[in-house]
Amino acid sequence: MIAETLAGIALVKSAVDGIKSTINTANDIGDIAKYVDNLLEGEKQVQQQRAKKSGASIGDQFGIESVAQEVIDARIAQEKIQEMRTLVDMRFGPGTWQSIVDLRAKRIKELKEAKAKARREAIRRQQEMMENIKLAAGVGMVMALGIGLFIFLLTIL
Repeated sequence: MIAETLAGIALVKSAVDGIKSTINTANDIGDIAKYVDNLLEGEKQVQQQRAKKSGASIGDQFGIESVAQEVIDARIAQEKIQEMRTLVDMRFGPGTWQSIVDLRAKRIKELKEAKAKARREAIRRQQEMMENIKLAAGVGMVMALGIGLFIFLLTIL
């Protein structure tokens, strides 16, 4: 559990370092986009790990070291995001960071909706295929019955 949290906070720290090293030479926001995405993903991982308690032992869930590490990592992540928000807004103009966050949330929502639509379409195709198989089996049984009846009548006559 601690290792996963460390991965999230490490991603946050490396993204901050990347943004700081390129912010002054960046011509547009695209030059630091991957770092911003990594920063937000790292913060998301820290928050998810903090919220995730199932599967861990009672000692891990409520141990002082674990709780302290989670709280500290979450606060560090928030501090780094605030610091990057200020840097990006100062470099590219007020509201730039919020625009990035809003656009990212919109794209994540669109991706989830597209995945849900694809799942619904796959289920619909599977149900359609099952109906076609049932129909083909029924037609096959009727044909077999008809052929059997025809052969039976031929043998009687």
